[in-house]
Amino acid sequence: MIRQQQTLVLSPYAALYDIVVPKDNMLRQINELVDFDFIYEELESKYCLDNGRNAIDPIRMFKYLLLKAIFELSDVDIVERSKYDLSFKFFLGMAPEDPVIDPSSLTKFRKLRLKDINLLDLLIGKTVALAIEQNILKSNSIIVDATHTKARYNQKSPQEILQDRARKLRKAVYSMDESAKTKMPAKNMNNVLEDEIEYCQKLVAFIEKESGIAQVPKILEPLNLLKETVEDDVEQLRLAADPDARVGHKSADSAFFGYKTHLAMTEERIITAAVITTGEKNDGKQLEALVEKSKMAGMLVKTVIGDTAYSEKDNISYAKNNDLELVSKLNPNITQGTRKKEDEFLFNKDAGMYVCKAGHLAIRKARQGKKGRGKNQRDTYFFDVEKCKHCPFKEGCYQEGANSKTYSVSIKSDEHTEQMAFQETESFKAKSKERYKIEAKNSELKHRHGYDVATSSGLIGMQLQGAMAIFAVNLKRILRIAD
Repeated sequence: MIRQQQTLVLSPYAALYDIVVPKDNMLRQINELVDFDFIYEELESKYCLDNGRNAIDPIRMFKYLLLKAIFELSDVDIVERSKYDLSFKFFLGMAPEDPVIDPSSLTKFRKLRLKDINLLDLLIGKTVALAIEQNILKSNSIIVDATHTKARYNQKSPQEILQDRARKLRKAVYSMDESAKTKMPAKNMNNVLEDEIEYCQKLVAFIEKESGIAQVPKILEPLNLLKETVEDDVEQLRLAADPDARVGHKSADSAFFGYKTHLAMTEERIITAAVITTGEKNDGKQLEALVEKSKMAGMLVKTVIGDTAYSEKDNISYAKNNDLELVSKLNPNITQGTRKKEDEFLFNKDAGMYVCKAGHLAIRKARQGKKGRGKNQRDTYFFDVEKCKHCPFKEGCYQEGANSKTYSVSIKSDEHTEQMAFQETESFKAKSKERYKIEAKNSELKHRHGYDVATSSGLIGMQLQGAMAIFAVNLKRILRIAD
């Protein structure tokens, strides 16, 4: 049986919770707000019900992951804190004297029990249902935007990652005990990854067994990070980079290596849908999916608010066909419906440039044609021809021996007249002012819930991280509004 009775009445110490976990404690409020029995229903097929020893209650395991998302701690540190933090034990459905799990159980739970489950849509749907039940959702508008997350395994070499984490650990130790410098194992001085791994293992062993300060919180966090990197991530380190992560562009001069989370959020700041993609994907292409997912979650959508990335022709047509107001300012570089190779060249609104099929950003643009005659004017984008010469997609795109590679977009001033007229209305201008809310939500995800950097590698890991982080911020928002 995976359903285990989570009751504290048999513990002689259960009354402690009434003393040390007040009614306004966030974790107590989440327990009272959410019926976590849906975890049993979703995970029942992932357990063997008639053989082997009893599994750790899946609700407890799920709650551990939720605590990680709320408090941004490693597996080791979240379990360690649950030993002595009674609000954690209360939330986890444990008696005060109960032993905690082994941190490695969380890794197995993620990989074995949550595999092949669309946890992202499931958890968002649960929180939207809760918001509707609490009579919180009153608007029929969604705000759409995308936020980026850097890959855990970035473009640094595996050795550089290990060296950086070992350096931070040594620095923390030196601040506590300067004399440790003379006792530590000798640093690795070559470029052999195996030797660097061996050095890190020796460093960890020295600090744990000989330094006497391994349990000091200032030392423990960088120590645990290096241990997890060496013990759990050696195989990924050998890959040198996250295999699913891609280069995306935040502006013309800055890029990132990782993922994008495309979000839809109500004016009450409840996230109603999310699509997680690799970093190079275009923001505007996700609008239809975000609207449809929001509807499936139970949201009535009549208005969609977004920046210029969402004003492309397909989105305007989709909004019109589905009786939606699209509050997104037109950008002539995005809204062309007659340009060639639309699927191979996508506009990046942050950089203000087109990106080719291979992910290369144009290096400059120039407007051609007679001024004042918009229908004859074109914006021409120039690509780095040296990259084109060696591009795996050059056939049919780059002509061998050519000194330049360009992509041109016609500018037609008589298109999108209805949208242009709508832009001038007071309703459009009033709704546009709501867009700032989703930027604040993106900031909350990154700075309070660790969403600026991926906690694991691969798109599946990123989707799990997104599911737990969004579930956490939605629950917090519901509690705040309901108070």
